[in-house]
Amino acid sequence: MNEEVPESRSRQGGDSSTSPERLKDRSLLAGPERRGSELLRALRILAEFIKGFRKLHFLGPCVTVFGSARARRDDAYYELARRVGRELARSGFATMTGGGPGIMEAANRGAKEAGGFSVGCNIELPHEQKPNEYLDLSVDFCYFFVRKVMLVKYSYGFVILPGGFGTMDEIFETATLIQTGKIADFPVVVMGQEYWDELFDFLDRRMLAGGMISPDDLEGFLRTDSPAEAVEHILEVAIDRHGVRRKAPRPSRLLGERPAANEE
Repeated sequence: MNEEVPESRSRQGGDSSTSPERLKDRSLLAGPERRGSELLRALRILAEFIKGFRKLHFLGPCVTVFGSARARRDDAYYELARRVGRELARSGFATMTGGGPGIMEAANRGAKEAGGFSVGCNIELPHEQKPNEYLDLSVDFCYFFVRKVMLVKYSYGFVILPGGFGTMDEIFETATLIQTGKIADFPVVVMGQEYWDELFDFLDRRMLAGGMISPDDLEGFLRTDSPAEAVEHILEVAIDRHGVRRKAPRPSRLLGERPAANEE
């Protein structure tokens, strides 16, 4: 997922904080407005959900890869994400990311290079986030929360690589959904071990020791730097335990639906 850029870096040719995209999010969280305005906003949000449902309904087995938009192409974590994308493609999974640069681009790139299907759920921002060039399917979203629903809803597993605030948000939201039973205990693989060592030390010494989480909550994470081991674990948990491997639903001509490219 995209990490926010300091405001001073984004002011090129105008103040991006007043862009239409920013104003939509700001007005959503700015407290109550006129009833008509709130109704129109609710309809826009509904329309965005429907767009995501229609675009992503026919993906088939899919794994979401989370990570920073800021990783450069010569970064070791970029190469690791690229290898993950390749391994997912070879195992028959579509690779889904936030659609931007950095780790997201690397995973999409690896999937495409290996002949797999590459998907991006891109967030509309006035800076930094543009769809990367390795996407077979790109879906644009205005609202972060709609985009996050799509990244979780269509995934049978999650791979988390190094990132910033956005990646931290994604790792803990996914863990919370699994902990509370809102989604099944699908596999969560954390990669780039050195980067995450202190975080997991905190989870163990503070949260677990203090009784804020249970041992089962931490056992749900697989920590590895091996793409082959990561995908093998996803196959074992998502397929063998939950039996989720299936063909994508058939599109309806009556509704003007078309299959994803990997199902054509």
